[in-house]
Amino acid sequence: MRKKILITGAILGCLAVILGAFAAHGLKKVLSADQLHSFETGVRYQMYHALLLLIVGISGFITPKMQRLIYVFVLWGIVLFSGSIYLLASKDVTSIDISSVGFITPIGGTLLIIGWIALIINFIKLKTEKIN
Repeated sequence: MRKKILITGAILGCLAVILGAFAAHGLKKVLSADQLHSFETGVRYQMYHALLLLIVGISGFITPKMQRLIYVFVLWGIVLFSGSIYLLASKDVTSIDISSVGFITPIGGTLLIIGWIALIINFIKLKTEKIN
């Protein structure tokens, strides 16, 4: 599972850099300032959570069960949160209008929050001896 988490985190981080560069250079001319800002928010949150997955994958302080839970919540959170932001922000360019299902953005955000809460719970349950 650790390898899967690390590979996923690295792929998502790489994609965040690619999408950020694409937004800065390719979309800057075709999106409004608000749309570009929204797109960049999706990129930023994707990168934050890609880094979180890398930390989860290398940490010896996170139980395998919690690693799996965090992985699932964060992965689906990124797909729903950042993915929906990308589509909503670029709908003028892509002609893909998901406005009617825009409610998936906060669902994705909630999944990201649950991933962080799972990490907090894992740390609260740590035995003091294991940390030292």
